[in-house]
Amino acid sequence: MSTTTPFPEGFLWGGATAANQVEGAYDQGGKGLSVQDVMPRGIVAPRTAEPTADNLKLEAIDFYHRYAEDIALFAKMGFGVYRFSIAWSRIFPKGDEAEPNEEGLAFYDRVLDELEKHGIEPLVTISHYETPLHLAETYDGWTDRRLIGFYENYARTLFERYGSRVKYWLTFNEINSLLHAPFMSGGINTPKEQLSDGQLYQAMHHELVASARATRIAREVAPNTQIGCMVLSMPVYPLTPSPADALAVMDFDHSNLVYGDVHTRGAYPGYFLRTLREKGIELEITDQDREDLTNTVDFVSFSYYMSVAQTADPAKKVTGEGNIMGGVPNPTLEASEWGWQIDPVGLRLVLNQFWDRWQKPLFIVENGLGAKDELVEVDGVKTVIDDYRIAYLNDHLVQVGEAITDGVQVLGYTSWGCIDIVSASTAQLSKRYGFIYVDRNDDGSGTLERYEKKSFGWYAEVIRTNGASLTR
Repeated sequence: MSTTTPFPEGFLWGGATAANQVEGAYDQGGKGLSVQDVMPRGIVAPRTAEPTADNLKLEAIDFYHRYAEDIALFAKMGFGVYRFSIAWSRIFPKGDEAEPNEEGLAFYDRVLDELEKHGIEPLVTISHYETPLHLAETYDGWTDRRLIGFYENYARTLFERYGSRVKYWLTFNEINSLLHAPFMSGGINTPKEQLSDGQLYQAMHHELVASARATRIAREVAPNTQIGCMVLSMPVYPLTPSPADALAVMDFDHSNLVYGDVHTRGAYPGYFLRTLREKGIELEITDQDREDLTNTVDFVSFSYYMSVAQTADPAKKVTGEGNIMGGVPNPTLEASEWGWQIDPVGLRLVLNQFWDRWQKPLFIVENGLGAKDELVEVDGVKTVIDDYRIAYLNDHLVQVGEAITDGVQVLGYTSWGCIDIVSASTAQLSKRYGFIYVDRNDDGSGTLERYEKKSFGWYAEVIRTNGASLTR
């Protein structure tokens, strides 16, 4: 074990969650319905017409009523930062109202009060896979340009209310997932198979303009804040040394990097314009849109769970289980129980790639292992012996340290699902990520009691030593 650490002084250690996966209270406090309230099986099944009792997110882990208890546990681990999202439909129940719901705003005031009490920096995601359902059903989500204005009103409301209390903001969670999960990511109610590429790319454009406008508004309303984008990172390797596979890798990479390119450079790159030309797509882009896009972000945040391989050989194009963004399984890597390939070195690679490409500070705002945990009793105390999670996080954090030594500027690290949450992809609770076990099961049973896992103490020591306790 090393006694020195590459992590800089002031590195922000913490955890991350999303409102729809933790809060519950889906119909309390004046909240309207969001797309998540009709997604009882995540992205693996069609939406339902109305909220149904089998949707675990309706109650989730009841953070809405237990936030003080949970934040105290985060503080016990030593969190310096907590990433959470604000539920759009808690602030604007339908999404297109002129005036916000005061009861919703007051709830997040109380959450911020609790974080301040414990000296924890908030990192707030404005839109995290929870578009108001009314916007999905009335406007078909982000396919409609009018959503830019609704989002602008929502973002301005948040900056005016919380701008003096929140230093770090993210505009959209995993914005590059829109093409792959249009209902969850973009509130697009039309079934994916009925959408044209043109509709999806236009929706993408609307989100990028909205993100840039929010960046501009933040600087006007809350100039002491920093605002970032958030992308799903997916490092990709050629399946073979064939030049054709290397080109397939470049094309796959471009399809993800375009979002960060626009956020950091302020315009669409040439390779993306080529894609549009070859698909025969002419986006509706106004002069005002082009001006808006020049409002570039202060930092780039991203999620990292897995890498993929890519090939030009149609016979070898086997879809990887659980890979939202596509790609081919890498035969050199092992996978989690949900088919996500485990690749710590990929995190160092993507940190270097993003830093070299964009020269913006980076923030790892999601990384973690979804696994089935068993609650056991040790010396009369209930816990989970999750050595597999400790090993996963340790190996990834060692690579973060390597990237910092490479010269990459990394602001912080928030482990995903720092407390057990309802999974976004499958809507299960048995796919657990947390340092804190929540007693609730896939059938909805359980006490909702919280228990510290073995990883809880491990992460507390990592934070206390600023990474010096990591095993290299």
